[in-house]
Amino acid sequence: MLKSKKQEAFAQHYALHGKPSEAYRHAFEAGRMKADTIAVKASELLKDGNIAQRVRQLQKVIAEKAQETFNVDAAYLLKRLVEIDQMDVADILNDDGSVKAVNDWPQVWRTYISSMDLAEVWEGSGNDRQVVGVMKKLKWPDKLKNLQMLGRHVDVQAFKDKVEHDLGETFVDKIHAARERVRAAQEGGNKS
Repeated sequence: MLKSKKQEAFAQHYALHGKPSEAYRHAFEAGRMKADTIAVKASELLKDGNIAQRVRQLQKVIAEKAQETFNVDAAYLLKRLVEIDQMDVADILNDDGSVKAVNDWPQVWRTYISSMDLAEVWEGSGNDRQVVGVMKKLKWPDKLKNLQMLGRHVDVQAFKDKVEHDLGETFVDKIHAARERVRAAQEGGNKS
């Protein structure tokens, strides 16, 4: 248990939202404090071992509930990334290039489209003004970011941040061995 109710409120808010300054503002009612001061105080709280441990406990509970409730795990996320990668714009277009009605889209498009803006196009003025069309603006998921996320998956490792090499004996090892040989030769030469 933490020292105060405010620390507990901070830990709970941070575990849920992941924003230290927001959690500090919420827990300590620090509305009038400067943003820099709030950031420093939130950072100090996260350095406290008891608070950090409580945050980890809460995050574990949140993750377990998410998996139980929504069945979200690594396999689920990988499946969804693959679905995004395989989306084909032809699935939502008519033969004339117009956009199909949303209820005719495959589910993958209905669940992944980032945003859709509709704007009526008018012609004429006054009482003669009439709608001559609708402009539809669709924002797709970011395919490049999606591929990068797929590439970071453990089994793919296409975009690994760290490249590992097994060079056997390294250059530094060879230098140390050469120095040892020189030292041994010098000691052998000094004995005679």
